[in-house]
Amino acid sequence: MHGVIVVNKPEGWTSHDAVNKIRRLAGTRRVGHLGTLDPMATGVLPLVIGAATRLARFYTRNDKIYDAVIRFGYATDTYDREGTPTSPITEPTVTREELEPLLEQFRGPLRQTPPPISAKKVGGTPAYRLARKNIAVELEPVEVTVHSLELLECGGAEARVIMRCSAGTYLRAVAHDLGKLLGCGAFLQTLVRTRSGDFTLEQARTLPELESLAGEGRFEEALLPAARLLPEFPSEYVDTTTAGFIRQGRDFRVSPFRVRTGSRYVKAIAQDGQLLAIGEAKLPNLYHPIVVL
Repeated sequence: MHGVIVVNKPEGWTSHDAVNKIRRLAGTRRVGHLGTLDPMATGVLPLVIGAATRLARFYTRNDKIYDAVIRFGYATDTYDREGTPTSPITEPTVTREELEPLLEQFRGPLRQTPPPISAKKVGGTPAYRLARKNIAVELEPVEVTVHSLELLECGGAEARVIMRCSAGTYLRAVAHDLGKLLGCGAFLQTLVRTRSGDFTLEQARTLPELESLAGEGRFEEALLPAARLLPEFPSEYVDTTTAGFIRQGRDFRVSPFRVRTGSRYVKAIAQDGQLLAIGEAKLPNLYHPIVVL
């Protein structure tokens, strides 16, 4: 069983909780995630299974799309509703006319300071572990890109936004900074990840659905096979002899008619339709296997 299970992570679960659940259902320890979600957040959590875990390196910079509700009125230490208030609690009425000009500051390339309670590492230790020990954490701003930030609804003390952003962008930090700009404080009320790279909420399975499939011996129906992953990489079907060479780590040639010249990576597909390897261009139409499944 090699591929991806797209989980619709429920609220209150850590990403590692979901990984452990799928390990039990799939009967393998070889399960990993392609980017964590906060326990409060729900939505798309792609989990790689089996030999497909070797493909995780190609997903580190995937864009994400979030659907979120921001609550204005006070700030919290976690920048979300699960944190402790760090400012006076008020009940402001925020209007679209106030918010729209401020959102422009969070669009495009920007330097964002991650929340102090986050997975960002300080000297090799996740910031949230230091924060829980009451150790002061000062995180350096990082370069991120917000491709789009749309205000869908605005009423009373809440606003709903949709954000498409680069990996490593924190919508919690956007909410917190918006609260500072308005002078009333703000935090993230809800967060749903609707897309992570190529994986969408429409593809995602709930944990009860996956439990049911596993109980019926149909768990593989939820699996996106490894050969279907990384659709941006062209595919090259190889014969048995070439497959043997690839398994030995030897270079292989591709058809100039099927693989566009200049493609950095190519998927070598075996005769049975399974993903055999990812090759990296060495010369025109000549690839070297850098990941063999």
